Amino acid sequence: MARHLTLRDRWLTHMLWEHKVLTTHQIVELAWSTAARRTANERLRKLYQWRVLDRFQPFVTTGSAPMHYVLDIAGAAALAYEHGLDPKELGYRHDAAIGIAHSLRLAHTVGCNGFFTSLSNAGRTNADTGLLTAWWSETRCRRLWGDIVRPDGYGRWAEHGTEVEFFVEFDFGTEAHRILAAKLHDYHRLAVSTGIITPLLLWLPTAQREATVRRALADAHATLPRPELVPMATSSPQQPATSDDPAADRWLPLPATVGSSRRVRLAEFASRWPRRTPAADLVHRLTTAVPNPARSRLDSPPPTPPDGQDRQHWSAA
Repeated sequence: MARHLTLRDRWLTHMLWEHKVLTTHQIVELAWSTAARRTANERLRKLYQWRVLDRFQPFVTTGSAPMHYVLDIAGAAALAYEHGLDPKELGYRHDAAIGIAHSLRLAHTVGCNGFFTSLSNAGRTNADTGLLTAWWSETRCRRLWGDIVRPDGYGRWAEHGTEVEFFVEFDFGTEAHRILAAKLHDYHRLAVSTGIITPLLLWLPTAQREATVRRALADAHATLPRPELVPMATSSPQQPATSDDPAADRWLPLPATVGSSRRVRLAEFASRWPRRTPAADLVHRLTTAVPNPARSRLDSPPPTPPDGQDRQHWSAA
């Protein structure tokens, strides 16, 4: 198997270790072009046969769900040895990996991952759009900040010489408004504790849900001791935008400017909220202090496959 695994295959095992589950569409957004979907499906089939990846198809009431991929035994072993670890040190368990198929949080995890893969695809398909330079999973965020906040993801977006980092709360329409609003106090406490201002993006399932949640968020935001420490914006798939990707002008800041309801691009947050000490610096200090070698060596991979000569190997895969 070692002589058959390409750089992209190995990178994909790292992404599935970090983010648990990705659909076929999300994998294509990350590592193939839309025109190469058939090639991607064939490669994923081979990785499944070699037990690098495992897959399942959730039940849906109408139509058919896309294939969902997780890390399998051979892929976990290759990933461990690649980073100088014994597979036992990785902490991988196949029953836990494939068990996400029965998790009540499957739809939430897949939805949040789709948010980031859309961002990644926007940067890969159009260099003028920008580039997703970091994407950390809910598990990694919980390990680093879980004593204060538990975001669904953390990312950094670079566009035209500016870069903005952000936390993501992916709302699936199941949490009460007051619970969402209460999270703002936790993010305020994190900003006070670290001295780092990190915008919070709240992605909501519908425009109606966004409108009602914004009222609760505005009330909670006004009660913060220092509201400027928790800049935030909301969006939903139904809002008009120049494109469907999260980097487009679809984000409505909170609190909104009086008399203005203009939605802004993700890159505009950099000018609205100048970046202080990057949260990534804090992450680096924390991860290097973690005793588990799998956590210190298996740092998060880049959100998009590497460019340059590596891409030549991929085109042949």
